Amino acid sequence: MGTVDWDASSYHRMADNQEEWGREVLARLELRGDETVLDAGCGSGRVTRLLLERLPRGRVIGVDASPSMIEAAQENLADVPKMAGGADRVDLRTGDLLELELDSEVDAAFSNATFHWVPDHRVLFERLHAALRPGGALEAQCGGEGNVAEWTRAVEAAVGDERFAPYFRGMRAPWNFASVADTRSRLERAGFEVREVWLERRTFVPPEPRDYVRTVGLSSHLPSLPESLRDQFIDMVLGSMLRPLTLEYVRLNISARKPEGS
Repeated sequence: MGTVDWDASSYHRMADNQEEWGREVLARLELRGDETVLDAGCGSGRVTRLLLERLPRGRVIGVDASPSMIEAAQENLADVPKMAGGADRVDLRTGDLLELELDSEVDAAFSNATFHWVPDHRVLFERLHAALRPGGALEAQCGGEGNVAEWTRAVEAAVGDERFAPYFRGMRAPWNFASVADTRSRLERAGFEVREVWLERRTFVPPEPRDYVRTVGLSSHLPSLPESLRDQFIDMVLGSMLRPLTLEYVRLNISARKPEGS
């Protein structure tokens, strides 16, 4: 998933839209309340807490590639009560989803706003399939084909500017916005029974645009630049966007299951 870390405290404060959309994905999970669920890309723990509310007798394994996110999630979820037998209800781990290995299979997998940061969805779905028990559900949402298209064009233009281009040589695009057809095909090849894959459009106007793009939209780019150039880069990207900053999100929704007996 890459090695760029995140400003976890700022992200936790800025992620209102991601929490709102995550609630809708959580609502698709059919849970009794005693399951073990994988939160694939748990971030700072905002939506993980909501997932735990659905599991009063269960537990969550939260995995994120960012050490800062896991540290923040540990702090934000420190008040989660233990299970009746004294076991922890939340297990937070720093790790790459492309290298995911769990000690035992989980009952379900959930993910919100993460898969578009993962470069190889074929391997991702193989690892998630291996992590699930037979009959286990996968419910996820991430950026899909056409996501924030105007924004990505503005970023690509700034990357090519002579002031910044030397710092981005060899850098691949950090986003992987997959199509419905490709996603369905990769899920099926990994062994999933696909219930539905679909796109949804969402318009979002950040209340604090500069802080939002610094924390979320440019999190993969700014670390490559010296401090003296970061504000100039942000200025160039924002300067080419309409005001107020309006981001046209396209969310890729995934609803699948691991077949019984597989």
